Amino acid sequence: MAIISDFEEEQTETQTKVAPPSESSSLLKAEKKEVKVEDDKGKAGGSKLVPNKGNGVDLEKYSWTQNLQEVNIMIPVPAGTKSRDVLYDAKARHLKFGLKGQPAPIIDGDLFQSIKPDECLWSIEDQSVVSILLTKQNQTDWWKSLVKGDPEIDTQKVEPEPSKLSDLDTETRRTVEKMMFDQRQKQMGRPTSDEMQQQELMKKFTEQHPNIDFSKVKMMN
Repeated sequence: MAIISDFEEEQTETQTKVAPPSESSSLLKAEKKEVKVEDDKGKAGGSKLVPNKGNGVDLEKYSWTQNLQEVNIMIPVPAGTKSRDVLYDAKARHLKFGLKGQPAPIIDGDLFQSIKPDECLWSIEDQSVVSILLTKQNQTDWWKSLVKGDPEIDTQKVEPEPSKLSDLDTETRRTVEKMMFDQRQKQMGRPTSDEMQQQELMKKFTEQHPNIDFSKVKMMN
């Protein structure tokens, strides 16, 4: 009977120790879930990243943002860094940046697209951050990465800031205006600018050649 009694006491102790999930364990599970959600936010469509607030990427050694005209790079550097400590070389398709005395450059690679080197500049802010401004050669495309080989962003997730058409150069403004016009036409079920041009050309051609039957001719888009 003593054995049974001891067994019952051990079972009672075990039941006492095994308590329902506490509030702290529930919070721990919630924290793990939140971490997973945050991790998922950094990815979109396979290995591509969701852009940061500036439509770029925050990397370990630097971060970059962009609009259609420019790319801005922010590089943390040791406090007290002077301009004479900076090694900077920007070419049409290559960027190299580092600091004297360091074994390797911080950035050294082929750019995602071409830039205008003569219109690029850099500066030191608060002696702790180097800011590099790159002017894009093609000002109608979003960059997927700063240099080739870096993690790429999903450009479909880019959220451009509202801008005035007057702020754009002539060629870009015409392209944007055409895109806006064509979008409105499609929404109303009307022909786009290219389709209108084709119709106008066909009209002129039929007027010049009234004896030709164009009723079965299909317009190519």
